[in-house]
Amino acid sequence: MSETLYLACDTPVGTLYVGASDGAVVSLRATAPTNGTFGENDVLRTAARQLGEYFAGARRAFDVPIRLAGTAFQHKVWDSLLALPYGATVTYGEIARSIGAPNAARAVGNANGANPICVIVPCHRVVAAHGLGGYAYGLPMKEYLLALEGGKI
Repeated sequence: MSETLYLACDTPVGTLYVGASDGAVVSLRATAPTNGTFGENDVLRTAARQLGEYFAGARRAFDVPIRLAGTAFQHKVWDSLLALPYGATVTYGEIARSIGAPNAARAVGNANGANPICVIVPCHRVVAAHGLGGYAYGLPMKEYLLALEGGKI
């Protein structure tokens, strides 16, 4: 795998840093990377354009190539996130049941929190059974994303 190249994107929720390697987005986070190089390539430009469209309300799904690195369980959770429609919300327990692990709501929460590609892999659409739940990037960002999508908070 080649070095990750990063691009900073200004968004309504602050600067997001998109990382790409070998033709796919591998990272999207709200904190500046501590390794890698800043620059641009086609994947990063596409991701930045699609993020801009999403935050402008003109995009409901992303089609930029992504590559997620994680455990088999994390991939099951992340695949379920990718299947969630724009504006929909689901609980940690509902995801656990849908992936055949009905007692793993906390593990789903941990996998959700380990999602390396926020927004594009919509971990913000997962809420607690009795409220908003947590979010690795802070509740204000989660609330903003859900409100942008018209989702249930």
